[in-house]
Amino acid sequence: MIDKAKRIVVKVGTSTLTYPNGRLNIRRISQLVRVLSDFKNSGKEIVLVTSGAIGVGTARLKLKERPKETRMKQAAAAVGQCELMYLYDKLFMEYGHVTAQILMTRIITDRDNTRQNLINTFDTLLSLGAVPIVNENDSVAVEEIECDDIAFGGNDTLSAVVATLVHADTLILLSDIEGLYDSDPHKNPNAKLIPCVEKIDDDLRSLAGGAGSALGTGGMVTKLDAAQAAMDAGISMVIMDGSKPAKLYDLFDGKPVGTLFSPSCGEK
Repeated sequence: MIDKAKRIVVKVGTSTLTYPNGRLNIRRISQLVRVLSDFKNSGKEIVLVTSGAIGVGTARLKLKERPKETRMKQAAAAVGQCELMYLYDKLFMEYGHVTAQILMTRIITDRDNTRQNLINTFDTLLSLGAVPIVNENDSVAVEEIECDDIAFGGNDTLSAVVATLVHADTLILLSDIEGLYDSDPHKNPNAKLIPCVEKIDDDLRSLAGGAGSALGTGGMVTKLDAAQAAMDAGISMVIMDGSKPAKLYDLFDGKPVGTLFSPSCGEK
């Protein structure tokens, strides 16, 4: 049950964090941090998986579009990560919460010893009341972005991995869409939101489209993959619109928000 969840992983996408020009949407990030800080104050444990490093770096470096060359992606990620963490740390500090940065690559989670070290780090930070802020280490992982044993291939996938590592109760994906629809809402104004998904099958996957925005890499396909991974680990997942972070309150008050993925989603 969502309202009973104590340990929560929240993933926020590039399109939620930034304006179309790649600059940070400071008002929206401020609202998100305020809500997450309030949840922290209520006794919940929060892990934030953030996208946006390459998108923000692209804007900071005054590039005309998201870079395609590996070395340019690395440079943009390195620049953007600094700005993201500075802002998160500043905003969470205003509410009395400590942040911690964790940059991950898949190879860390695939090796038993480094995986356990990572789990220990998460557990210790959460026990100390910190907010771990996680991103893929794009400055390293992008170098071999086509190699599956190095890169996660997107933060939707990464967030499901993190949720599994920390034994989260719930994973929430904040996106630029309200949830999963029965057809493409950008093309069909009569598309209907699917409130509950108990099983992901081929018919459901056929509803998913392609990649996300020009500055991000996600799409509904990767979100369904994340939902499957989460449910396989016994973790419920929600896809919801990230443009109004205060709607997270509605979600935890038991009101219908977005699409819930859970074998027992009818019990929400």
